[in-house]
Amino acid sequence: MAIAKKINSFISQSSFIRKMFEEGIRLKKEYGEAAVFDFSLGNPNVAPPEAFCDNLKEVSRACIPGKHGYMPNAGYWETRAGVAAQVNREQGLTTLTAEEIVMTCGAGGALNVILKTLLDPGDEVIAPSPFFVEYRFYVDNVGGELKMVPVKPDFSLDLEAIAQAITSRTKAVLINSPNNPTGKVYDFATMTALAALLEDKSRALSHEIYLISDEPYRDIVYDGALVPSVLAAYTNSLIASSYSKSLSLPGERLGFVAVNQGITDHDAVMSGLTLCNRILGFVNAPALMQRAITGLSGVSVDVEMYRKKRDLLCNGLASAGYSVVKPQGAFYLFQPTPIPDDVSFADALREERVLVVPGSGFFGPGHIRIAYCVDDATIAGSMEGFAKVLKKFR
Repeated sequence: MAIAKKINSFISQSSFIRKMFEEGIRLKKEYGEAAVFDFSLGNPNVAPPEAFCDNLKEVSRACIPGKHGYMPNAGYWETRAGVAAQVNREQGLTTLTAEEIVMTCGAGGALNVILKTLLDPGDEVIAPSPFFVEYRFYVDNVGGELKMVPVKPDFSLDLEAIAQAITSRTKAVLINSPNNPTGKVYDFATMTALAALLEDKSRALSHEIYLISDEPYRDIVYDGALVPSVLAAYTNSLIASSYSKSLSLPGERLGFVAVNQGITDHDAVMSGLTLCNRILGFVNAPALMQRAITGLSGVSVDVEMYRKKRDLLCNGLASAGYSVVKPQGAFYLFQPTPIPDDVSFADALREERVLVVPGSGFFGPGHIRIAYCVDDATIAGSMEGFAKVLKKFR
């Protein structure tokens, strides 16, 4: 075999999203764009805010000496200071500074940098499932082991399951709120209890257990939902985030790591993050994008547009006979399937040119993930297919 056996196995494990995306391309060529209802990718379709576009035009016209050259690997100081101020305001903090920020190539880059910095080979990372499938690969990149723990039926964290999964090899717990694929937002009481659990376990094991929070969807919440501050709840905590969803810039690959100011061995952690940003091959986050988002603290896409899409989808599915619980955040509905075999149900929808991702691809069988960051016409046009397939299996 030409490629590594491990990578070949990873390709098959991550194939559900890729398979549906590629199938969508094929079907659109055969039937036309309007006749295919593609909910496979979480690719934002709400336009970036006008303020970002204005900033981008301004900085791209400015020919400043050295601004396209190498920079400190953690990123421009003024950008990091702006991000720190943004995180302080969002999370009710006052102490975060540029010293606690590392600019990265998206949230994926941020997570890889964090894991490379913290993990030794054989260390374990606990992740509630369902979760974004690439977490497994990120942990494996540095020789770690990802341990899955179940969530409760309403997708909230099962703290007892997390407690039982912690061993002497546990180095971190990785959470994602608002969650991909479920749209769940973990509430304040849950965060407080999780922090207390990790503090107790850290003392008992005589080593730090880190809490890593993946937060690219933080700004996309509905109906008054609040995303509690992980940094305020737990000292040994780090955030990975990006501007892919909040500013609709996934192709620009801009994100950041924010670190609790009181984290154990603060200076060593920050030095490690900065070094790993370089040695993983990222070197630094894109210079032009760092300049373009500087000064945009508090600016985000129009979340109301996503809320309307969520309601259009959920109300339509409910009218078609599905039992639906509206997600609290992100732009995914993790819909239970009427049969245990979610892959077969997704295949039946594909026959109606409705493309969704089986929940098994996120280690959440018995569900399908519907990414509703699409045109309203796609949502409305898909309802006949959703209704037809549900009727078939009932």
